[in-house]
Amino acid sequence: MAAVGIGRVVLPSCSFLGKKVKLKPLSLSIGLKKERNSRIIKAEMFRFAHDIFVGVGVGLPCTVMECGDIIYRSTLPKSNGITVTVPGVIMALGTLSYLWATPGVAPGFFDMFVLAFVERLFRSTYKKDDIVLGKKLGEGSFGSVYRVSLAKKTSSKGGDLVLKRATEYGAVEIWMNERVRRACANSCADFLYGFLESSSKKGAEYWLLWRFEGKATLADLMQSREFPYNVEALILGEVQDLPKGLDRENRIIQTIMGQLLFALDGLHSTGIVHRDIKPQNIIFSEGSRTFKIIDLGAAADLRVGINYIPKEFLLDPRYAAPEQYIMSTQTPSAPSAPVATALSPVLWQLNLPDRFDIYSVGLIFLQMAFPGLRSDNSLIQFNRQLKRCDYDLVSWRQTVEPRAGPELRKGFEMLDLDGGIGWELLTSMVRFKARQRISAKTALAHPYFGREGLLALSFIQNLKLQFFRATQQDYSEAANWVVQLMAKSGTEQGGGFTEAQLQELREIEPKKKSSAQSNALASALRLQRKIMRTLNESIDELSRQRKSLWWSRWIPREE
Repeated sequence: MAAVGIGRVVLPSCSFLGKKVKLKPLSLSIGLKKERNSRIIKAEMFRFAHDIFVGVGVGLPCTVMECGDIIYRSTLPKSNGITVTVPGVIMALGTLSYLWATPGVAPGFFDMFVLAFVERLFRSTYKKDDIVLGKKLGEGSFGSVYRVSLAKKTSSKGGDLVLKRATEYGAVEIWMNERVRRACANSCADFLYGFLESSSKKGAEYWLLWRFEGKATLADLMQSREFPYNVEALILGEVQDLPKGLDRENRIIQTIMGQLLFALDGLHSTGIVHRDIKPQNIIFSEGSRTFKIIDLGAAADLRVGINYIPKEFLLDPRYAAPEQYIMSTQTPSAPSAPVATALSPVLWQLNLPDRFDIYSVGLIFLQMAFPGLRSDNSLIQFNRQLKRCDYDLVSWRQTVEPRAGPELRKGFEMLDLDGGIGWELLTSMVRFKARQRISAKTALAHPYFGREGLLALSFIQNLKLQFFRATQQDYSEAANWVVQLMAKSGTEQGGGFTEAQLQELREIEPKKKSSAQSNALASALRLQRKIMRTLNESIDELSRQRKSLWWSRWIPREE
């Protein structure tokens, strides 16, 4: 409030923003002239405004001026969006690598929550009344297979179908075939639908329906005396006008192996291990003119843990790898599907379960190269011989080659073509230790296939191949091969070496000095082996002591 006195206006003091403002009084002389009073009033008003708006240091109230925002923007640096740093880039790349590493966390979640849902909305469904049973094609311990047709052909494709009535593992096989249809349809037979059918006589059984691919399996084709020429006509649609011989047979077997490894790589890339690879489970598709894998009842989906029990194995002893188990028996049972998917790349890299199938493919390669191994008895006998040689194919060859018959020698000669690249591929697949076997993807990059243009070697594939050779190749074998080659080249007069010279070559020690690239590669490999050894020892210790881990509450353990 203002107090009016004679000749003076008194303005009281007031507080503004927590500060007390002292206002000086305005002097008003009544007796002065009008102009002088006007000048004095203007000066006093200017000083009053200065004290309020400038002297206090703040303009209008914050609700009007937003002074806090002004102070904030003036004291902090302006944001330019996402700041890219080296640690951030490394972390992002590492995360992406993990999410897309085999068997694929990111593709797994997309398949689980998107593709599977969309497929169920639009797929065709069938029931028992839609199917007309035909000729029985075969019968196994887990079910029977029939040639069938649809009562009403609603599909534009039409054609005959194949039905399997499974008494065991039917639900598992439906899961596997649906996964394959979404992820790698060209690897296996064209699956249509599966459902549970109840019967009062036989009980419940699963009915699985495929499109008819063909009636000939690789086992059927290999039993023919014309193999592999009978396969050439199927793949190319005609018989080549070329003389029969090792080169022509080698090309055909190359093509079969390439198609089989392509199909297997598709399964492994999506986290599925077949566990029962054999010629009887490889069918020739007449429509696509390629070999495809069938019978996924024993397969294990290691992305989510379906059909995997740590201490249980499903296999055919004729084609099974020595370890029998695809992963360590100390591996815990699979948790819930999302958690299993998130942890799957770690378990995959620690165990390399796909190498189990690679060993089986190696035995099929042997059977195609050596006709004498195509019967069950001869294959069983070979497995016994290989076991006595500690699963070393080189030792087995040294044992049997001196007394080998014409068929066995012919197989060795075919594998030795082009510098022995076929034999090199075979020995990299059939090894005792799973970690030392080549993967399907790396096998496809092998020069064995590049010779005929079946596969073009990309830079990454070539790099992987060189890395595999650097880590797995036994250089003592290469040295012995060179010595034997020189010994076979003749005497000294014929341009070869004498026994004394060969002995000197054997006693020569390698130079200690090596290139910088070799030293860097050796250091990296030593570090890799040390890391893997440490991880394996840690996991063994945890399994041995059965420590209580933070995730033990959602990992069911087998008693």
